Amino acid sequence: MAELICSCGQKNPEGTALCGACGKPLEEHSEKETILNMRYEGAARRSQTYSKSIIDQIWNFFSSVKVGIWIIVLLLVASSLGTILPQEMYIPPTVLAAEYYADQYGLLGQLYFELGFHHLYQSWWYLLLMAALTVSLIIASVDRFFPLYRSLKNQRVKKHENFMKKQRMVSETESMNTGIRDALVEKLKNKKYNVRTDGNAIFAEKGRFARWGPYVNHIGLIIFLIGGMLRFFPGMFIDDQLWIGEGDIEVIPGTNGEYYLENHEFLVELYDEEDEVFGQAIQNQGGPVVKTYQTTVTLYQQKTDGPVGAPRELQEIDSHKIIVNDPIKFDRFALYQVDYKLFELSKMMFTLENEETGEVIDEFTVDLLNPDDLYELEGNYMITLQDYFPDFYLNNNGMPSTQSRIPENPAFIFVVNSPNQNENEVSFLTIGQNFDPNDSNTYTIRLSNIETKHISALTIRKDHTLPFLIAGGFIFMVGLVQGSYWTHRRIWLKQEGDKVILAAHTNKNWFSFQREMTELTDELGLKQPVDRKEDT
Repeated sequence: MAELICSCGQKNPEGTALCGACGKPLEEHSEKETILNMRYEGAARRSQTYSKSIIDQIWNFFSSVKVGIWIIVLLLVASSLGTILPQEMYIPPTVLAAEYYADQYGLLGQLYFELGFHHLYQSWWYLLLMAALTVSLIIASVDRFFPLYRSLKNQRVKKHENFMKKQRMVSETESMNTGIRDALVEKLKNKKYNVRTDGNAIFAEKGRFARWGPYVNHIGLIIFLIGGMLRFFPGMFIDDQLWIGEGDIEVIPGTNGEYYLENHEFLVELYDEEDEVFGQAIQNQGGPVVKTYQTTVTLYQQKTDGPVGAPRELQEIDSHKIIVNDPIKFDRFALYQVDYKLFELSKMMFTLENEETGEVIDEFTVDLLNPDDLYELEGNYMITLQDYFPDFYLNNNGMPSTQSRIPENPAFIFVVNSPNQNENEVSFLTIGQNFDPNDSNTYTIRLSNIETKHISALTIRKDHTLPFLIAGGFIFMVGLVQGSYWTHRRIWLKQEGDKVILAAHTNKNWFSFQREMTELTDELGLKQPVDRKEDT
């Protein structure tokens, strides 16, 4: 890379606007500027000096602030799309997503589902936007941090006259007082400035660490975004639901079949309407109010120390009464009580009868949560469950369908295979109705009994990304405070003969800085520096 040699002898990389030693403007447009652009101290950045290879072009693309802003805009637009309709995690867990969005929101809901917006924050393209923003933050920070760090670290006391005269705040005074330098040094030290001298030149600085605030912000954001992206990796973040009935043992989602849960009992406690404290509020509510609900469970883990091929046994790990805000925790998992259903249909008992003779042939039981495909009855009768609709309704095409996986309104299509007939018979059953499609069936299936149970809904959560989110948020706030409540202030003084040049620069809060400079110059008898940006 070519080098720019300043008149002071300093060698500067190509693309440097101000000499790293004396501060003299090196570029033609810098010479013509009324006020110097002090952003990054005029140091050369990689994105401004390399552009030949594909790596350079990628680097230059992501180092652009405009590109970063556009990525943020795209993320904001995408995120807003996810709020038009509820995400899939917030719809009732008992319904099918495809049917829920179409039924609740019509054509808009169907389009929303087809485009994948119902799980937008887990989509690959949303993850790609987050990754692009992370890459942009990293490259933009590295591209600017190191040149700025080198420039601020290697600041010299004596600066070129053009550098001082083209600062935003500058004054020139005719004075023969040789004690100005020592008096200014003392006053600057009293104001907590770090002061260096070189002959008749002074350089004073304080609050440099405020310049690193935005980069600390970027570090915090990068860690936060990494934590968000880690949620897409298996095992890092789990947020699922388990509906489990009393007396059932179910595998816990997200544990790869290692942990099981048994629901012993579910209890609901209501507030007493006669209660002196809550009675009036309950009456105003217009119905019973739940005080608490709890699920008594036992946690099991599959044994893995048995012989190869042998069925694994469940080993009891813990027993707990899960209530709201008091979950059962194990292996970084937590199971929370979130919902319940009382007296849910569990099993339905049917009898097979001969319509002509009235003979009851046999009875069979259908588990509504896990039905069998085939039921063998006495006398070599076979009944096949051809189709099952847990929550039956007729769709827009007039065909039987189901609104959810929970047996709210079960319907069945049975095929009866009798040893006394060559052809099978088909029956369509719903609660209270029995349809004979051909109106010629010999055998009738009738509902004889039902069983109900209480079902408890538990949320399973596991989050390894939380430390990243907390650390990223904390670091971001540190950078925000660091860059907002402190300012980087610098003062240069150069005395040659009877002329004193005083220049000053700050990264923000110029009004406060100008008042401080006015106080200093009034006490030393120097001309007050004015804000040349406002003056011009």
